Amino acid sequence: MLSLKRFNLTDLLAFIVISIGAVFMVAPLLWTLSTSFKSKAEVFALPPVWIPETFHFEKYIEIWEKGPLLSGIQNSLIITVCVTIIGTFTSSLAAFAFAKLRFPFKNMIFLLLLSALMIPYPAVMIPQFILFSEFGWVDTLKPLIVPGLFGNIMMIFFLRQYLTSVPGAIIEAAKIDGSSYFGIFSKIIFPLIRPAVAAQLILWFMAVWNDYLAPIIYLNSPEKQTLQLVIANFNATYAIQTDYALIMAASFIALLPMLIIFLVFQKQIIESVAISGVKG
Repeated sequence: MLSLKRFNLTDLLAFIVISIGAVFMVAPLLWTLSTSFKSKAEVFALPPVWIPETFHFEKYIEIWEKGPLLSGIQNSLIITVCVTIIGTFTSSLAAFAFAKLRFPFKNMIFLLLLSALMIPYPAVMIPQFILFSEFGWVDTLKPLIVPGLFGNIMMIFFLRQYLTSVPGAIIEAAKIDGSSYFGIFSKIIFPLIRPAVAAQLILWFMAVWNDYLAPIIYLNSPEKQTLQLVIANFNATYAIQTDYALIMAASFIALLPMLIIFLVFQKQIIESVAISGVKG
């Protein structure tokens, strides 16, 4: 009976802590959505007004007229889709090679790739900018797309760890049957790692979509800017005018795709955490 009480008390404490954390995570989102429908008086009302008396939808019309929001969405989609789709494919191939193939200095090359994670981005930011400037890529989407096409080391590491549980006998049997390495990958390996790939692709999509530092370094023209830069410009321009409802409306539009992806694919995201804990 005592152990049961302790168990229930532990569950209760865990539930309380998680609930408090959920409130802190969800409350800003609800406040953003609520503020986007408020009048200016309600935005600055004390005590704060969570539910406006009248919902004002005009800010969701104004955001399309007062900034290049549509081009920002298009640029973010182009970068995110190209990087995540092609980069996921190359990362999967690299993970398969590091996990199951035999070639000289395999472990050394993999350790070198992992060691690159210890180098902070500000340390390579200026050399990268100089390199891409020599290529004539500044103020284009290429610096944000091309590096990601060669894969993501975190995804490579994750998928490699996942592939260590796949028996090597399966691959040897396929080789005896005359299958090529790419045939082994496409017909055997990829179907096995599809859940892990889906989870990592979703997380990478969210990271690239929300990236702010790299776009602000390379993009100058308004028509080239990503959605995050457009939102930042909204904030810099209309915060002075205290038009916070407009800023919140633009912010919620930027947040909406990620919110939809999380709600639709939350199972895969949770599985990625569980898989990384078990397989890693």
